[in-house]
Amino acid sequence: MKPYLKVKRILDLLFAFVLIVLTSPIMLAATIAIKMGSKGSVLFRQKRPGKYCKIFTVYKFRTMSLETDEYGELLPDIQRMTRVGSFLRKTSIDELPQLINILKGDMSFIGPRPLLVQYLKMYTPEQNRRHEVTPGISGWAQVNGRNTISWEEKFEYDVWYVENITLKLDVEIIIKTIKNVIVREGINNSQMDTMPVFSGSNTIEG
Repeated sequence: MKPYLKVKRILDLLFAFVLIVLTSPIMLAATIAIKMGSKGSVLFRQKRPGKYCKIFTVYKFRTMSLETDEYGELLPDIQRMTRVGSFLRKTSIDELPQLINILKGDMSFIGPRPLLVQYLKMYTPEQNRRHEVTPGISGWAQVNGRNTISWEEKFEYDVWYVENITLKLDVEIIIKTIKNVIVREGINNSQMDTMPVFSGSNTIEG
């Protein structure tokens, strides 16, 4: 194990605790806005694979309503995105509850984004290497295109990060992440901020 990974965990704990304290007024305001804007839980919870594919529950502020169609199925994401949720995503405030995941050790500030559990069986052995490190709130793929690049490109960036992880690289990613949040770089689609579903490397849409 690289020596930096031990230091990285200590830094994660320190900064996660500080940020929870500093952003608590923002999280309180987000909680109130979500409750007033639509019915449902304030937090969005979903199972995701972490380091070595260990499954954990990721936390985010809920950005979509729970509206369903006549058959009881949830409406498409673009139709369920609330006004509050759209703002939370644009400002990345919806990611703040993941500070809890960092304190628990499920996540880090920087690392490959934890994706859906059902994707695990679709990765190539090389792509699956993204799970050799703790997943992060932001990562090398996020600051190099985010929703504007293909799945294959994302995984290539993730594996490159695994092979080149250093404190200097993490600081660079943090700086670029802050810049991207401010200027909203790397987001495709003007109406929805979600990527198409991953269905395997042979059927990826660029």
